[in-house]
Amino acid sequence: MRKTRLFILMLTLLGVVAASAQIKGTNIQVMVTPDHQDWNYEVGQTAVFKVSVLRSSTLLNNVTVDYEAGPEMYPEVKKNTVVLKDGTMTWKGKMTKPGFYRLKVTAHVNGKDYDGACTAAFSPEKLQPTTIEPKDFDAFWGKTLEEARWTSLMPQRELLADRSNEDVNVYQVSFQNIRWGSRTYGILSVPAKPGKYPALLRVPGAGVRPYSGDTYTAPTQAIILEIGIHGVDVTQPQTFYDNLMNGALNCYWNFGMDNRDDSYYKRVVVGCVRAVDYIATLPEWDGKTLGVTGASQGGFLSYATAALDSRITFVAAVHPALCDHTASLKGIACGWPHYFYWNKGKNMEKQIETSRYYDGVNFVRRIKCPTWVSFGYNDDVVPPTTAYATYNTLTCPKVLSIYQQTAHFWYQEQWDEWQAWMKKELGVTNK
Repeated sequence: MRKTRLFILMLTLLGVVAASAQIKGTNIQVMVTPDHQDWNYEVGQTAVFKVSVLRSSTLLNNVTVDYEAGPEMYPEVKKNTVVLKDGTMTWKGKMTKPGFYRLKVTAHVNGKDYDGACTAAFSPEKLQPTTIEPKDFDAFWGKTLEEARWTSLMPQRELLADRSNEDVNVYQVSFQNIRWGSRTYGILSVPAKPGKYPALLRVPGAGVRPYSGDTYTAPTQAIILEIGIHGVDVTQPQTFYDNLMNGALNCYWNFGMDNRDDSYYKRVVVGCVRAVDYIATLPEWDGKTLGVTGASQGGFLSYATAALDSRITFVAAVHPALCDHTASLKGIACGWPHYFYWNKGKNMEKQIETSRYYDGVNFVRRIKCPTWVSFGYNDDVVPPTTAYATYNTLTCPKVLSIYQQTAHFWYQEQWDEWQAWMKKELGVTNK
């Protein structure tokens, strides 16, 4: 009997180990490294890239690769089925004007593809955006918000007991947006202890998804509202949102782009500002500190919210999308969703005009509060060309934090820095 129990215990422990084991990374790696540690060069300099294809951290001989090189989104050289006898190659690239030069390598090993890239910056501090600012930009948005506020917020709040605890109360909330019956939904986290608190508005990246709320940044020290943008409940099962994304909301970012009043983002931007209106009604808010943050699409929405509402006291934007849409009309990398990249804007005059009212560049010109911006040079969704040109346009107190190797994702250190900066601006401790 004792041996049987011991055997069962061993099987149980093995099951726990197996269940806790994680798949992490790949054994094959394609490393592309520049000869400048900061990946930065002056216009006219030559960047030297070293490519190493590794298996178990050692060079892989006779490996076949494809590669392309040139300004991001506009490679000038493409080579296929090149054999690297010792698993290495060297490439040189340069630019004659400010921008980003990318070498992308794909290794083919045992029927699978493995990618690596390096994007060198050439005088990025000199990059300037291409978009034109409409003369009536302020008038358009001023009138839009004025008309939206004719509709009262009529807020609703429902306690989510399973997400609340002794430190924080968590609610699903909603309030009216741009017109009667058009509502914005979100998750509100409020410290349980009575008092006055700073606030943070979290705005979302692209997609359709549920939200759990932010109970980790400062659960006992700040009010945090995380909103969705699509006017639907944000606590449904994932399949609910998958069906929307694959159906009625498929490619929603293209909706209404032939008219500034029909653009999907008109309601979205207004909803972000009305979220500020909602936070301002909360008796727990201290009436002083109110930040906004988001990544990708959320980076753009952070810019827009701060530009349109002076109650915002700080901005934290990560790889911000929807910036400098018209860059591709000049053969320069453009911001997601790359509206005019594929057809060079042919027969899209109305869409080009509309895009200027929904371009992050034209919003950042109006931001006055401290702003923290972070992105990676290897991002192929939100090109660093657009992120850097938009950052250069900011005239407010600003901080730029580059994590060169990141693509459209976060490193842990980047996340930690972002959180720490926002906590400092909120005036809360790091406990």
